[in-house]
Amino acid sequence: MHAAAPVARQHLSPGDLPRHRHGAAYLTLVVSGGYEEAGDRGRWRVQPGDVIVHRAFEAHLNRVRAATGVVNLPLDEDELPPFGRIGDLDAVVRALADPAEALARVRAQFTPLTPPVLDWPDDLARALGEAEPGALGAWARTRRLSPEHVARGFRQVFGVAPRRFRAEARAQAALRDLAETDAPLAAIAAARGFADQPHMTRAVAALTGRTPGAWRRSTGFKTGA
Repeated sequence: MHAAAPVARQHLSPGDLPRHRHGAAYLTLVVSGGYEEAGDRGRWRVQPGDVIVHRAFEAHLNRVRAATGVVNLPLDEDELPPFGRIGDLDAVVRALADPAEALARVRAQFTPLTPPVLDWPDDLARALGEAEPGALGAWARTRRLSPEHVARGFRQVFGVAPRRFRAEARAQAALRDLAETDAPLAAIAAARGFADQPHMTRAVAALTGRTPGAWRRSTGFKTGA
């Protein structure tokens, strides 16, 4: 189930928020406190001034250890990297009466940051999200870990099994191809490692509730066909 659209201001109480996803893109600006977020594009331990960018249908979980204040701003799908920092937090907070102005101030200050690799689950998440790491058993052996330990440890950190994480990353990549290229559906399915076009259709529908063609039309992208 997709979570409700994010609100402008939010107070996070200590505790764990299980893995969930939103149907629209948005960014989160940490105003006070801090927490750990583990999502489709990495894991971060955030503090005031940090910005996390969430694309539509990306999933993440939060581990909040102290009362935290955040601001969530709606975001068009764009070029912003997944994680960064701003220098003048107060200027953005003062502009919140006008979300467009607040977002413009975030963009103007945004400095991209590379997420740290905190442990082997982060290394595996990056491999699963960016390229096929091969069989998980072989990946585990290169790090002298058992496949069972890898599956269990990854789920504890990211809230989902490695195979499902990889499947959802593949579906996310297909969504971007559908929105940004006029490639035929069968070609996208093959390029993204699906068994066939119906396999991609099922994966995209599970993520968005729409077929690939319907998703492409909803983005406003028009093919020449």
